[in-house]
Amino acid sequence: MLRVSDTKAAHNCEGFMRRDFLRIGALGATGLTLADLLRARAEASSPLHGIVRDRSVVFLFLNGGPSHIESFDPKMDAPSEVRSIFGEVKTRLPGITFGSHFPQMAARADQFSIVRSYGSGNSGHTYQKVASGDNPTKATMGAIYSRIAGTNDPASGLPSNVLVVPEAVNAGLKLRSNFETKALPTLTDPGEIGSSHRAFNPQGGGELKQDMELKLARERFDDRRSLLDHLDLLKRSADDGALAGTDRYQQQAFDIVTGAAADAFDISKEDPRTVARYDTSKLFDIKEVTRWHDMSRASNMLGKQMLMARRLCEAGVGFVTVSDCGWDHHSNNNSPKGLGGFSWLAPQVDHAVSAFIDDVRERGLEEKILLVVTGEMGRTPKINKNGGREHYGELTPLVFFGGGLKMGQVIGASDNHATRAITTPYRPQHMMATIMHTLFDIGELRLAQSLPGDLKDAITAGQPIRELI
Repeated sequence: MLRVSDTKAAHNCEGFMRRDFLRIGALGATGLTLADLLRARAEASSPLHGIVRDRSVVFLFLNGGPSHIESFDPKMDAPSEVRSIFGEVKTRLPGITFGSHFPQMAARADQFSIVRSYGSGNSGHTYQKVASGDNPTKATMGAIYSRIAGTNDPASGLPSNVLVVPEAVNAGLKLRSNFETKALPTLTDPGEIGSSHRAFNPQGGGELKQDMELKLARERFDDRRSLLDHLDLLKRSADDGALAGTDRYQQQAFDIVTGAAADAFDISKEDPRTVARYDTSKLFDIKEVTRWHDMSRASNMLGKQMLMARRLCEAGVGFVTVSDCGWDHHSNNNSPKGLGGFSWLAPQVDHAVSAFIDDVRERGLEEKILLVVTGEMGRTPKINKNGGREHYGELTPLVFFGGGLKMGQVIGASDNHATRAITTPYRPQHMMATIMHTLFDIGELRLAQSLPGDLKDAITAGQPIRELI
């Protein structure tokens, strides 16, 4: 890996030692440089190039299980113990209403699609079953994407699979840990598919993030780069053209450490007006919310997380998971009575998703970026004695925006009490198949002999949600 350093121990009386040049990536030197790594990954992924479409996915996961009734299927004609506690709001679609906390999304309902007949099929905090589409490999969709497309984007060097948590946009956050941090196992450990395909977390960073940081004064870096260029020119001449064409990989390596890649993770580089447009930090007091145990990892950073997700997609990241925690609303003293926690978190989703939709459309990226919003389950149709709802897997909120899919629809329907689907029921396998259809040319993927059969089966076994394709 490329490291740029300037420690006193690495200098002699002439001002430098040979290992400094190894660290900044001299071609032909012993060891693997970042430029070598980028070249090798590009070569390794080239046979699969025709499979991967020029699209990205943002997978917004509402950890804890958001109520399908209070969100996008309010059932105001049902008995009081069933219908939405907070009422409804009209949408741009005739006869369709959402829960009252989603007025901004209601005003944009013709720009995305809701699936009312989707259910995760489980009633526990089982993130993996949803994020993997419940496929036999157990690897998440992001890990699978990384396995097919390569661990890093061949143009920018950015990781292809990224997890954006609140701490990634606000390093000063000190959120308490609860079950939701343990509900993301295959993001950090993809299992049999290989640890190199785990999601990159810019909060902690690790070796890759260190390699994207310039730890040397820029003028000294430029001096050494100039010397390196001359050394490499001599080396290429000696090799009689064998290294022709390597300049672009070395340039890419330099771009990474001088900020071209790392800047994608830095939302301060964004226009302040755009940052303000996304900002959800003033929608609620985070200290008031996180004092409740079931909401202890909730934050008011979702808007900026979504902004970072858009920046990453533009920079070449193929799969971005955005984690929003605190949606376990039993109202049993671990969360406020009467679904009080929903009143904090739902307006934030409404604002952040609406800002994302507007921003992506204005940039002309709605064909290239697919947003998917869901959780690991929904909530019981019947309100409990404290005005909350329990775990429920038969129906779960599911939203799609962009990605070249058919928008402006409400797909499917539930019965009068929102207990089950009365049209074709959709499950995580259908959601995953829809996402894979967006990311890959499935016909070409089936023919790829270099891919393991179980991986191809995981991608191609399910049927996409037919109304979206």
